[in-house]
Amino acid sequence: MTDCVAQTAREDPGHVSASRKQADGSWRDVTAVEFLADVTAVAKGLLAAGVAPGDRVGIMARTSYEWTLVDVAGWFAGAVTVPVYETSSPEQVEWILSDSGAVACFAETGANAARIAAVRDRLPGLRDVWTLESGGLEELRAAGREVPDADVDRARAVAGPGDPLTVIYTSGTTGRPKGCVLTHGNFLDLARNAEAAIPEVLRRPDAATLLFIPLAHVFARFIQALCLVCRIRVGHTADAKDLLTDLGGFRPTFILAVPRVFQKVYNGAEQKAAAGGKLRARIFEQAAATADAWSRSLDTGGPSPALRLRHLLFDRLVYAKLRTLMGGRVEYAVSGGAPMGEHLAHFFRGAGLVVLEGYGLTETTAPLAVNRPSRLKIGTVGPPLPGTDLRIAADGEIEARGVGVFTEYRGRPEETRDAFDDGWFRTGDLGSIDDDGALRITGRKKEIIVTANGKNVVPAALEDRLRAHPLISQAVVVGDQRHYVGCLLTLDEEALPSWGANHGTPGLTLESARSDADVLAALQAAVDKANESVSRAESIRRFRVLAEDFTVENGYLTPSMKVKRHEVLHELAVEVEALYSS
Repeated sequence: MTDCVAQTAREDPGHVSASRKQADGSWRDVTAVEFLADVTAVAKGLLAAGVAPGDRVGIMARTSYEWTLVDVAGWFAGAVTVPVYETSSPEQVEWILSDSGAVACFAETGANAARIAAVRDRLPGLRDVWTLESGGLEELRAAGREVPDADVDRARAVAGPGDPLTVIYTSGTTGRPKGCVLTHGNFLDLARNAEAAIPEVLRRPDAATLLFIPLAHVFARFIQALCLVCRIRVGHTADAKDLLTDLGGFRPTFILAVPRVFQKVYNGAEQKAAAGGKLRARIFEQAAATADAWSRSLDTGGPSPALRLRHLLFDRLVYAKLRTLMGGRVEYAVSGGAPMGEHLAHFFRGAGLVVLEGYGLTETTAPLAVNRPSRLKIGTVGPPLPGTDLRIAADGEIEARGVGVFTEYRGRPEETRDAFDDGWFRTGDLGSIDDDGALRITGRKKEIIVTANGKNVVPAALEDRLRAHPLISQAVVVGDQRHYVGCLLTLDEEALPSWGANHGTPGLTLESARSDADVLAALQAAVDKANESVSRAESIRRFRVLAEDFTVENGYLTPSMKVKRHEVLHELAVEVEALYSS
């Protein structure tokens, strides 16, 4: 991976590798030559600090230029970098730094450094912690001034394609996180194959993306590598409140996000239209229907003349404004991490933003499959990438092999062996492959509910539909060994004020919403609509609204925003029981 950075600087020194946001909100370009110089200076500092090829170095920070800088500098020093979510608790920090054997760690803030310091006495191998906001990078650059360039060249040349590049820890939804060892070859080969698969996105001369999901997550990390390999300009933003402003200033051509982001954009636009009165609400409703119809028509012979006229009208009234909010140049979005509803995908496609839904895991360096612009199949995650094979086991589990599949769980040989079936990685997900080779995800193998009547229920089919409602933040379907299916719901606190104002209950709060008749009626309608997708035996009969949302802080969400189902069912057992009390 280091060759990509060095070759770009040599062959195209003026290429803009990154743009950095300045204090005044403007963006300053960083050329390939400047980026290589910055990386080399920090790598020299790491070598001066005693970091040796193969050593593990942690990174605990929000998504930023500095995150990418220290990551790549670590590779140049021959190190194996280890992401740590900046929201991690001291216990989680201790586990990852201890299990990985980290000798050093970057911390973005004093608060991050304090969490490391709180467990430092239990990390005897951790020698150095550099805090970015208090001059850690300047300290390293100064320490490395006397280190010859040749030392960096030797250090970075130690690793080959089969050697570790990083250890990324799983989200921990089913127990303690496991360290997935991913190699230079995993990232490099998969990035090259992705470029060949979606050249419309990655080979355009002005290609640029703004990273705003955590770089500690394998999805964003792969896109970072992809940008280095494909010579794509990259920017960073970490604060959600700045996202729209930063999209407008940076002007990406493609973005990556989880479906929840797209759902919030849609819900926000819908609520804003409703707040503008009946006419604006009606315009948005018709625009949404037209976008859906337009998208579907592209798969069935093309739009009619009447649909073309309606689409042109709503493009001026609605769609163009949405695209402008995202910078005005975005044509594609890559979505992963969870399934996206078909209605949402059709809406954005019809509005001029093609969402390429994909699928992958930490163990597979992110993407196993992704939809192609030229053969988009909404409702699926597309065909496998070149160099990747997929198959469906007898019990419906998706199994994979290929260039992105990891080598091992660090220090866990038995669990590594158990993760494979005759050389095929067991993903733990259920799915099917259609006649066109497109993969469809149907649920998690370990989350299947078996009711007292012996009916198998896949929670994801219902949960994904429920989360599409503007009032609902999270949904957990329950019913294992019960006589019927129930559901725990949490409310989206951000959506309550506008929803309440639009429905005659201004000042709606989380507490009052739980017993508000209109809210409960809207939730029941959402449940009824979700139930239309399943049989009566699988349908939700009762639901309860919880007093608080699931968050990383209260332990119900992983840092990558996945629900910790086991924790929810254990800690909220009383709420579950209430669903089945008379």
